[in-house]
Amino acid sequence: MGKLDILKNLYISLGASEMNSEILRSITIILVILITAILADFIAKKILRSVVKRFVEKTSWKYDDIIFQKKVLFYLAHLIPAVIIQLTIDFAFSSKVDYPFNVESISNTIHTMLGIYVFVILWLVIFASINAFHEIFKRGHLAKDIDIKGFLQLIKVIVSLVFIILLVALIVDKKPGAVLTALGAVAAVLMFVFKDTLLGFVAGIQIAANKMVKPGDWISMPDMNADGTVLEIGLTTAKIQNWDKTISTVPTYALVSNSFANWRGMEESGGRRIKRSFFIDVSSIKFCSENMIEKYRNMHLLKSYIQEKEKELASYNKEKKITQDNLANSRYLTNVGTFRKYIELYLNEHPSVKKDFTILVRQLQVTPNGLPMEIYVFSSDQRWVQYEAIQSDIFDHIFSVIPEFELRLFQNPTGEDFRGLISE
Repeated sequence: MGKLDILKNLYISLGASEMNSEILRSITIILVILITAILADFIAKKILRSVVKRFVEKTSWKYDDIIFQKKVLFYLAHLIPAVIIQLTIDFAFSSKVDYPFNVESISNTIHTMLGIYVFVILWLVIFASINAFHEIFKRGHLAKDIDIKGFLQLIKVIVSLVFIILLVALIVDKKPGAVLTALGAVAAVLMFVFKDTLLGFVAGIQIAANKMVKPGDWISMPDMNADGTVLEIGLTTAKIQNWDKTISTVPTYALVSNSFANWRGMEESGGRRIKRSFFIDVSSIKFCSENMIEKYRNMHLLKSYIQEKEKELASYNKEKKITQDNLANSRYLTNVGTFRKYIELYLNEHPSVKKDFTILVRQLQVTPNGLPMEIYVFSSDQRWVQYEAIQSDIFDHIFSVIPEFELRLFQNPTGEDFRGLISE
């Protein structure tokens, strides 16, 4: 304290009284400590931005770049002022002086504020470290199957609760256990407040354990008006980018409690399903005439089929001794059956249809709108625009070739149909 008495003597020489000089000496020391702490913080950040940054950029270890970018070191540097103040603040007041104010109360207040500052900085350091860990994890191969963002958010919530308890205990000067006991009285309220958090945590465990969905998956949730790619799965919410580029936010627990379709299997298979039907006018269905069969023989796709089918039917009719006098007694080719086979052969030769997947052309139950004929195949290109182009190309051909089989598509009467009737 001898060297610090110089300040006291300086103020006395300037005309201050003994007590005032002691007070001014204490204020001066506090200001010097604060300026030193601020300068130390500035210098530390300057070193981090120049020396440490260059060192990190030159190293081959890629993870130190992430730690630096997430400001873990910057937050740690903020502890330097706290250390300086903690080590030097006691020099501001002399135990031999009877100050006109409560020195102990001021000292306790300073140490309390210092403790709050340290807790907040440590809080930020832990959060920054968690963010850095998440970024490092996302670059690993496990991130393709597991999204740990929800778990890390839960850790942040737990860390926040712990620090809040410690801060309250520090401010009210009580032990953390006593504060925790007092919080037990509002446990029911906390359970209500953190209901979504707890549900999201449980849902996150189920999603990760069962590999139900992960970022990058295409899912459809009609109940939530969501249909698109999963961007992230958090502790309480999941973000889905719809195909119109809008973002749907749904509760994480909804991925467990509600039904949704995950198209991951389709994407991994390499094919995308085409399932569409059209209606044939039932009144246009009939047995094939000789002229029609002759036309089909000249079709590249149907040539072999017609030859085999004619042999099969002729053999059957001969075996049963059936003549052509009564069409109901014999087996004949029909235009709708031949057309169905034509579509099947056409799809088997289509370059954009996966041949190792199901290729199905089937009739559904007749409706008032006609006979539904369904196409069930898989496109080899999953991209949306290309997929739609392939699908349109298939049906363009089908609609164009239908008249060749003397069939008609069914559609409800239009204004043009009614005008034609009136004109007649």
